[in-house]
Amino acid sequence: MAALLSLAVAQLLHVPLPLWTVLTAVILTQMSIGRSMKATIDYLLGTVGGAIYTGALSVLIPHNDEISLLGVLALAVGPLALLAAIRPSFTVAPFTGVLVLLAPTIIHVTPIASALYRVIEVTLGAIIGLIVSLLVLPASARVLAFEAARRMLDLAAQLLPDLFAGLTQTRDPTAIVQIQDKIGDAFGQLEAFAAEAKQEGIAYLHASPDLRPLLRTLLRLRHDFVMIGRTASEPLPEDLQARFAGSLACVASTTADYLRGLGAALTKRRDAPSPDAFETALRGYFADLAALRREGAAGSLPDDAAERIFALAFALEQMARDLDGLARCVNELRNVAPPLSGL
Repeated sequence: MAALLSLAVAQLLHVPLPLWTVLTAVILTQMSIGRSMKATIDYLLGTVGGAIYTGALSVLIPHNDEISLLGVLALAVGPLALLAAIRPSFTVAPFTGVLVLLAPTIIHVTPIASALYRVIEVTLGAIIGLIVSLLVLPASARVLAFEAARRMLDLAAQLLPDLFAGLTQTRDPTAIVQIQDKIGDAFGQLEAFAAEAKQEGIAYLHASPDLRPLLRTLLRLRHDFVMIGRTASEPLPEDLQARFAGSLACVASTTADYLRGLGAALTKRRDAPSPDAFETALRGYFADLAALRREGAAGSLPDDAAERIFALAFALEQMARDLDGLARCVNELRNVAPPLSGL
């Protein structure tokens, strides 16, 4: 749609090089509205900056032969490439400089006209690409961020039973690392979509929801999973396995269900599910731990086993606090207005 509309408009307005209008529209029609907004702003900044600089350079320095043209090309591209390296928003500036300088050899216009046409072509393509992103099957970066958060929580729910199983049986460490990596990838996608969501407020003329509390909470949860994984690097002594196997299995299953429920509530804009089952299972583990202390058996444990048991307790306490924070984020984001729908 962006390609067809941009070509039609370029032909209607008799743009000298419709190619750049079409390419710009296609390039700037991104996966989400927020990403389209960011790409459009950066592309326009780079284009206008590169066109002004190269246009002025072309007027001030005559380049009627091949040697002088090479010199002006170096003076145009070098500083713009340095600017693009320092400020990624100007990545397109060197490309624009080349087009502005060399386009007169193709369409036989003055350097100033070349710069002006380049800005017009890109502006037309940017406007059309943005309109298409907003009106034709729009995808909200905020919605994509919620879906990425749900994927992360579903992966964590898949991971937790395997993590806790490491306390009572030998497990495959490679499989655990792979799932941890997938959780990290999902969090990286969430960060990217959250950054894009900030731009959507410009498109819809209202403030975008603040996703930073959600990001912070999910990052802390990821650290909790890493801590639990370290405590479950190898099985506990057999007597501790017998004591804690039931409560740990219950904690793993109820936490996994709670994570899935939180992810579903986030994407479906519902209240966070009740944490009662998770909290009951957690109290069961701490009751077993308290009984171990009362019996005085903790003092006779090997140092490594005792350290891991109490480190696990700390990690579970931290996870409980972070899950409570995640539930608050879900409830707060439930009331955020949904993005506008398109055609």
